[in-house]
Amino acid sequence: MAEYPRMLHTVLDTTRPRELAEFYRRLLGMSYRPGDEPPADGTPDRPDWLVLRSSDGVNRLAFQQVDRLPRTTWPEHDVPMQMHVDFTVPSLAELHRQRERAESLGAELLLDRCDDPDEPLYVFADPSGHPFCVFVA
Repeated sequence: MAEYPRMLHTVLDTTRPRELAEFYRRLLGMSYRPGDEPPADGTPDRPDWLVLRSSDGVNRLAFQQVDRLPRTTWPEHDVPMQMHVDFTVPSLAELHRQRERAESLGAELLLDRCDDPDEPLYVFADPSGHPFCVFVA
């Protein structure tokens, strides 16, 4: 018997599961759980649940269909973040490179703190409006 529950994956609500899954798949180099891949013939699909896995086959992120998703107003607190995901990179040069990648994939820059001497970082919103950070660890 396990002493503690094991975290399976983090689930993000979205009105567009495939679009958001594709954003994170490309941003993080992940792959779909078998059976969750886009249709091979390119036909549109409307999944209500998708899972991405890391290269070692571990579920990491899931995407759940919702009818509406009010976007956070962070840094204002009218609609709080409720949750965000942090990602790290090893250097300032890589931080800048990842900013370009994230924006080219559809992320919106919310905060630029790349000149912070203690913890350079960017805060982005993904295509569904979820905040995420990329910082130098």
